[in-house]
Amino acid sequence: MKKHEFFVDVTCESCSNVVTRVVNQPGGAKFGIDLPHKKACIDSEHRMGTLLETLGKIGKAISYLSLGLGSSA
Repeated sequence: MKKHEFFVDVTCESCSNVVTRVVNQPGGAKFGIDLPHKKACIDSEHRMGTLLETLGKIGKAISYLSLGLGSSA
């Protein structure tokens, strides 16, 4: 899987829960949210554009930060 890192303008646990629900929609993704740094790290086979479109559903500012090395799973 590819590891994608996104900026997500969320500041509270409630917003984090919205991101969780949205990211789970396309399925096949593992992810974590770093609220203090406003980052979402997503391990997924989905393309970056698909993930950006999916994250856009939360109604907050988002941007793509980087493509990591991915997981060994």
